[in-house]
Order: sequence, then C-alpha cells, then structure tokens
Amino acid sequence: MNRPTSRRTVLTAALAAAATAGAVSSAGPAAAAPFAAPAPEGPAVDNHAWHTYTDWRAGSGAGTRAVAGLCPGLVIGHAEGRTDYTDPHTGTTATWEYATWTSPVHRSAVPATEVIASWNAHTPAGTWIQIELRGRYSDGTSTPWYVMGRWASGDGDIRRTSVDDQSDGRSSVWTDTFSVDDAASGLRLVSYRLRLTLHRTPGSRLTPTVRRLGAMASDIPDRFTVPAGTPRLARELRVPRYSQNVHAGQYPEYDNGGEAWCSPTSSQMIIEYWGRRPTAEDLAWVKPGLADPQVCHAARFTYDYQYEGCGNWPFNAAYAATYHEMSAAVTRLGSLADLETLIRAGIPVITSQSFLKEELTGAGYGTSGHLMTVIGFTEDGDVIANDPASPDDDAVRRVYRRREWENIWLRTKRYDAEGKVRSGTGGVCYLYWPTRPTPAQRRVLRSFGLL
Repeated sequence: MNRPTSRRTVLTAALAAAATAGAVSSAGPAAAAPFAAPAPEGPAVDNHAWHTYTDWRAGSGAGTRAVAGLCPGLVIGHAEGRTDYTDPHTGTTATWEYATWTSPVHRSAVPATEVIASWNAHTPAGTWIQIELRGRYSDGTSTPWYVMGRWASGDGDIRRTSVDDQSDGRSSVWTDTFSVDDAASGLRLVSYRLRLTLHRTPGSRLTPTVRRLGAMASDIPDRFTVPAGTPRLARELRVPRYSQNVHAGQYPEYDNGGEAWCSPTSSQMIIEYWGRRPTAEDLAWVKPGLADPQVCHAARFTYDYQYEGCGNWPFNAAYAATYHEMSAAVTRLGSLADLETLIRAGIPVITSQSFLKEELTGAGYGTSGHLMTVIGFTEDGDVIANDPASPDDDAVRRVYRRREWENIWLRTKRYDAEGKVRSGTGGVCYLYWPTRPTPAQRRVLRSFGLL
C-alpha cells in the first residue's frame, strides 16, 4: 500500500474538508448522510496525447526533431543551450545540454479541476527529461509553467522527482496532479500546453526519445456514493500474481520496503501479463535468493525521491513503457462498465482506492491509498482483483463484492475512522498496452481517447 499520509493524501483531505465544512459533526459518519452527486452534463474526463509523427511535427521545437517509424518519437536534433541542474536529492550540480518541445494548445472537452500528465520515453544513461504544464483558466488568465516531473528511467544521472511547493494561489501541483485549489469557486482549467525539455551530457550524441506525451483532464463531481452499475461481463484474465508483503523489510531506502509497494507490484503484474520482464542483467543488482526480484526492480525504478514513495502515478506508467513496445497512460474511468469493456478486450487495469477495513469485505485491512489490479468479473458481477496486499503470491487473487468495490474506487469523498472527510480517487487507474494492440483493443482504447 502507499504511504499512510502521502502529500497527495494530505492535500486532498484538506480540500475535501474545506469543500464540506460543517457537514460532519463530532458524532462521525452517522451524523451526516452521504450524498451522491447528480450525473454531470457531458463527459467528466478528457484524454489527449501527442504520439504520432504528425503530432510531434505540429509542436514548437527548439533543438528537437521528430523521428518517423513504427514507434515515432521526439529526440534532440541539436543542443539549443546549456543549463546547470543541482539535484536536490544528491546535492550534485552538473551541466547539461538541452532542447525543448512545446505542444499545441489543447482545449479540453472537460473544463477541469484536475490534470495528470503521463509520458512514455527512453532515456539512455547520460540523459533525462522534464515535463511541464501551463494552462488557461476559465476567466482567461493563465497558470505559470508547472513542473509535472523530472524523470529518467535509471537513477545514475539524476534522481527522478516530483517538485513540491508549486502554486499561483489559485491552483497547485501535488506530487503528480495539477489541482484547482477551490473547485467550489467555479474556476476551471479550460486548455493547456505541455512542454518537454530533453537533456543530455554536453558534447555527446546521446538523446532521450519521447514516444508519447499526454494528460488526463477531469472534473469529477463530489460524491460519497455512486450509482450501482449492472453486471454485464463474466471473464477472468490470466495475470501473474505477486504479493508486495513478500518483500516486507527489503530495500527500505525505497519507501520502507515491500509493505508500501502496491503500485510497482501491480505494475509488474501487468507488464508480465503482456509478456515483458526485466532481463537477468537488469536484475543483477538485486540480492541473490530474494523471491520475485522483478518486484524489487519495479520499486527502485518507480521511486519518486521527493514524494519518498513508489506510488507516483505517472512514474509507474513511464516505467511500464520502458519495456519493449509498451505504451501506458494514467486516466480515470467512470464506471465498472468501463472496466468491463477493457477486460472484455483483454486489457487488465490498475486501480487506486482508499477505504476503511469494514468497507471492503474480505480485504482484512483499511488504507488511505492502495493500488490493485482488476483482472475480471465473476458470473455475479463481483470484481476479481490481484491484490498485492496479500501474505503471499498464492493469496493475491481476491474476489470483492461488486457494490462495495465500485463505491470505494469511484467516490471522491469518504470518511475516515474518526469521521473526518477525506478524499477518494474518483476512478483513477493506470492502463498499459502493447504499441501494436489487436484491432479490438485499438477500438476500445480509442473509445477512451487513448489512441
């Protein structure tokens, strides 16, 4: 599971408390009736990405160039300049050559309260990338350029990191999420641009290759409960099973060890479902004799040194996309029907949820934030999940009651054990797929705006 009180948890709890001030008395949850918000008019989620040769050529580059092929991308054509970067996590200052690319303005179909960027890139040793977002508010003013991540697939040059303390007094970036500070004010983000800065060792011919850059913009209504969906699929995908708890105490430098590794453990399950896995050379750094060393590998290479955890959503997607011909994105889904559509097409989904122990029968724990992998549905419509918070690999497959699971995943507000209002993730999930999916998978991914 994620850290019990992450920066994301602290922020969203504060926002939730402000939005519902006075709604909960000292008597706790029973003192206030949970509400379900009416369905919003129009879509609640907008996915958009730049990933084709035409897309890369449509942006504004300074030193970058688009490359064609089966997996088109963006690379450094020539250095536009040099810059010094002091890594806040090592104290080391180094000089880097850089080139930049700025996307066209994307006007979101959803005037948004939140935006989460994600990217797919290859960064050989001696290179790294920075991802930024700048948006326009519904009142015509603009945000500053916000850093959404400084990222490399390895950790030998820089430490991959989110950036704290970014705000203009109207919006803020919290680890991996742009958020309007006061959604109740009506202020929304109506459009945005993304900017890439590609870095390399001065004088070298090295280059990162960025294959995909996009964002999910959303405006999910406040809700403690969601309407019940009707089951329409019975299918189970054969996804490898890995327990995070097998790794308890291992590599504590990565978020205190395996008991916090729900996100990379889930990522590794789906990466291997698609037939990819780290090589023996990749795993040579792991202590011999450890079970499932690839989970340790995933934890190390998803770790966010600022967040101090492995649960940064875009960093997990970026890690998955480092494998051969894999694509990945962070998004939100609106219902279990959406999940069923993906499972029918053979695409498992990593979901994020938080709940009290008594809210999810059979889990045996409560959590302020946890990732698990949905792999199917029973004949009765119940959710089949590979839950990494299990004592061993054999125990990972779980069946959870549909109505309970549906609510803990899709709600945006919840009560903690003390009756305080906390946040829910509102359907956040990771999707990983091959760069050459089947026609059926392509149709489904396109229907969600991911292709």
